[in-house]
Amino acid sequence: MVVQSPTRGQLERTLSQKIQAFYREQLGHQPSKVTCQLFDSKLAIILEESVTPAENLLIQEGKEDLAEKVRSNLDELLRPQLRELVTEILKVEVTDLLSDATLETGRTGIIAVLANSPAVRSSDHSTIARQRKRLDQQESD
Repeated sequence: MVVQSPTRGQLERTLSQKIQAFYREQLGHQPSKVTCQLFDSKLAIILEESVTPAENLLIQEGKEDLAEKVRSNLDELLRPQLRELVTEILKVEVTDLLSDATLETGRTGIIAVLANSPAVRSSDHSTIARQRKRLDQQESD
């Protein structure tokens, strides 16, 4: 029995769901939306409304510097587990993980640099598009 690789979209959806659950489990706060986009050997992750209630309280009390330190420490503590999660799902080693949060907008951006591109199956739509392009090129020759 041949096991097919997931499509790029399936991997991105799985990552989004698992990362959202990860933040809920680790911080007791779930981002409202997690968007993942694979670019060959790189992964971009955007977390919407990622600021925790504790960080929001610090910001409301005028302690933005402390809120930023809390966020920085949380990111540092979560980084190894997030790296492991991405590696497990993509089945590719994460060589570097970069992240930053903007407390004003509540967004967190993460970039994972991968050792190589994950194995993905072409979706039917992209396969058809490639076939059409190939036919168009043959007709123009």
